[in-house]
Amino acid sequence: MKLFVTGGAGYLGSEICRLAGERGDEVLATRFRSPPAHGHAVDLDVRDAAAVERILMRHGPDVVIHTAYVQHGDAMHETIVHGSHAVASAAHRAGARLLHLSTDLVFDGEHGAPYCEDDDARPVMAYGAAKLEAEHVVRRAHPDATLVRTSLLYGNPGGPQERLALRDDVEFYTDEIRCPTRVDELAAALLTLAAHEHAGPLHLAAPEAVSRYDFARALRAAGGADPDTARGAPGPAAGRAKNVALDSSRAAALLGTMLSGIGRSA
Repeated sequence: MKLFVTGGAGYLGSEICRLAGERGDEVLATRFRSPPAHGHAVDLDVRDAAAVERILMRHGPDVVIHTAYVQHGDAMHETIVHGSHAVASAAHRAGARLLHLSTDLVFDGEHGAPYCEDDDARPVMAYGAAKLEAEHVVRRAHPDATLVRTSLLYGNPGGPQERLALRDDVEFYTDEIRCPTRVDELAAALLTLAAHEHAGPLHLAAPEAVSRYDFARALRAAGGADPDTARGAPGPAAGRAKNVALDSSRAAALLGTMLSGIGRSA
């Protein structure tokens, strides 16, 4: 399989590239600011629609996995929305299968978690709103694309969640509920999913829903620190999604397996 991964130097993208290379796939990994550790590096800014189309038409991948994003700041909306539209349009024109990465934060956390794919998305955060808008433009540009909604990623020593959990100056919310997912398991599941024709949203996260506070405690313990030193408190009353746990049973049935939870793997 010829695989094209945007965000190839990122946390998830680099893991996808590593696993794909190990199984013998031809891997093209985009480079924006940092060089990818695995695969053949391709310089690309996903916001440049002409460049995206030119590169995908030149390389002709079988599958595109779009992981590139910006979570904060001035470039967030343009990267997430316009970048996703550029990738989806070019992938469709190139005849490539598209897996587009989205987030549990498209939900508001107030309307009956765990959320399934058919539940109404009502983001309350700017990042979640941009991701939902990206889902809409991707579906219009590439109707056969799979929109993979996942959650917090962890699992590599020194990863972003591991580093955050070990900080003593952070207060972790006791009422923010997510489904932390191992990055290597998600990467492997995405590579398996590439062979399945599933169009539209698909929730792909570990089954265990935990608070950010309990997640931090588990990661502190796994990192050799005292979990009881983690600081916990309720989050702000407004402007933040609370319980956005995902029901990933549809993906489990499609893939024939369920990802492991923090209680079994941290």
